[in-house]
Amino acid sequence: MSRILLVEDDHPLRRALRISLEKSGYEVVEASGGREALAAFKRQPVDLVITDIIMPEMEGLETIHALRKLSPYLLIVAMSGGGRSTPEEYLRLAQQFGAVKVFAKPFEPGALCAAVASLLSGTGATASSGGSG
Repeated sequence: MSRILLVEDDHPLRRALRISLEKSGYEVVEASGGREALAAFKRQPVDLVITDIIMPEMEGLETIHALRKLSPYLLIVAMSGGGRSTPEEYLRLAQQFGAVKVFAKPFEPGALCAAVASLLSGTGATASSGGSG
């Protein structure tokens, strides 16, 4: 069973995504922010990370960068609803930092699960955008 690290500071969204991923057959480790995610990853590496971009303390771009240093080939999916800029701008930066797939919020959890399945099976296209606005 593949292990996924889900990094999202919005608890209701994190819970909903965890449930969708678990229903798809994945073991999910949750983190509410980047520092917690790095600690969890160091304790037990995972097959794939899904991270939000805009989070307090340690944002997603910094988290992606730190994870890349620990594991250069780790599969990372980034998601963003925007902030001071558009989601697309943050997600473009996330791809530059090493995210292989991006999703603009809101998106369908099923689309995320399908992308995860594709990436973990080795058939996923990299650096493409999922979701709609």
